[in-house]
Amino acid sequence: MASKLMHALQYSGYGGGADSLKHVEVAVPDPKADEVLVKIEAATLNPIDWKIQAGALRPFLPRKFPTIPGTDVAGEVVQAGSAVKRFKTGDKVVAILSHANGGGLAEYAVAKENLTVTRPPEVSAPDGAALPVAALTAHQALTQAANIKLDGSGERKNILITAASGGVGHYAVQLAKMGNTHVTATCGARNLDFVKGLGADEVLDYKTPEGASLNSPSGKKYDYVIHGASGIPWSTFEPNLSATGKVIDLTPTPSAMMTFALKKLTFSKKQLVPLLLIPKTENFDYVVNLVKEGKLKTVIDSKHPLKKAEEAWSRIMSGHATGKIIIEP
Repeated sequence: MASKLMHALQYSGYGGGADSLKHVEVAVPDPKADEVLVKIEAATLNPIDWKIQAGALRPFLPRKFPTIPGTDVAGEVVQAGSAVKRFKTGDKVVAILSHANGGGLAEYAVAKENLTVTRPPEVSAPDGAALPVAALTAHQALTQAANIKLDGSGERKNILITAASGGVGHYAVQLAKMGNTHVTATCGARNLDFVKGLGADEVLDYKTPEGASLNSPSGKKYDYVIHGASGIPWSTFEPNLSATGKVIDLTPTPSAMMTFALKKLTFSKKQLVPLLLIPKTENFDYVVNLVKEGKLKTVIDSKHPLKKAEEAWSRIMSGHATGKIIIEP
């Protein structure tokens, strides 16, 4: 299909925010042997998308300019590579694209077979597209970094989730409550009832003295912190942690990496653990199936047409989205 053109959004250098996004007509990509070509029905943005544009991972990402950003898509397979076994033309899927190549803000994208899963009829395209980075990050943080068993078994743990009304946070609260946990969460004042409705046991307004100090209203010390906010120093976390408490940092900064190294070197039982998402097909299938069964819900902040995707970009940069921002053709 390479001779056919498609509408896409791209940028040609670092910086510039939404103003640097350009609407272009480019060739529909051809799938390699292990890839499927997906006609996109919905895509979603994550904070990492605008951070890459801002140069947070330069010179490694993006791999080349111009680049079409976006990694989380749902749609229909229109062509399968020669080595693809699990999918055929017409299959409805959810896929996570690589940050190196992106491609989500377009009418079509190519996805690796091993990073693509079937989307059942019960899961809408927007609900499916919202899942990859956000839900998989929450799942990995809870089940692998924090060793929470989502079947409710295991000893009870006290969990703190920061930025609980955001993309990762709103999934993390729901998933954590499937386990044997007491969940304290932080968010802005306007989202207190929303986060409580997701299942959090205690909710703190992060702008109040109690919220800023992260003190649990019931006096609990946290065994694990799923940390998706920014600007909170280790010194704020440390007195709130249990003797072996760990802060699982979803967006580690250079100073956080220094704290991680220092705690390792001094054999501290309280640890800061940087998390790097490693998508796995079985985890991907698991979260999609939870949505199918009505056990995990996607909260959509706003929807934007591809032709006005700059609005979605500005919204994700604001840091005030409740749930996920969706882009549709």
